[in-house]
Amino acid sequence: METKLDQKRMERVRRRCGFTNGIEMEAEGSRGGLCLAWKGDIDVSVKSFYGSPYLKDRNSAWDLLRRLSQGNLQPWLVAGDFNEILFGFEKNGGGQRDQRGMDAFRDTLEDCQLMDIGYSGSWYTWERGNLPETNIRERLDRGVANNKWMMLFPTGSV
Repeated sequence: METKLDQKRMERVRRRCGFTNGIEMEAEGSRGGLCLAWKGDIDVSVKSFYGSPYLKDRNSAWDLLRRLSQGNLQPWLVAGDFNEILFGFEKNGGGQRDQRGMDAFRDTLEDCQLMDIGYSGSWYTWERGNLPETNIRERLDRGVANNKWMMLFPTGSV
């Protein structure tokens, strides 16, 4: 989850919520900040992945995700802001998204054998503009997982 908090404050929040284990990455100003929290004896390893907001860098991000998936036989969850949508209906307002970009994202998830794990709450995860005529909303944040992860956590969702 993107926290926008410093590391110590996020750790306190995580512990108050009952999560004994976690990894916190501090926010930089008003941007970012990540927390991964879990309970019990689970072995978690974090691999770095960054979905650039710039269209010109997306293919590099998708290639990195493919490389991280190669030879992976473990349950695998990738969650966060991918800065891309899967389908046109995941955007409301503004200009249309580039179809090739959405196709590339879907192809990457298929190549990595990752599927959306579902969500609860607001459909759109990013929004800009307060007025109806300038408002843009998109579903940029999601969790995707392989079948082994889905079998271990069948009720998991974002």
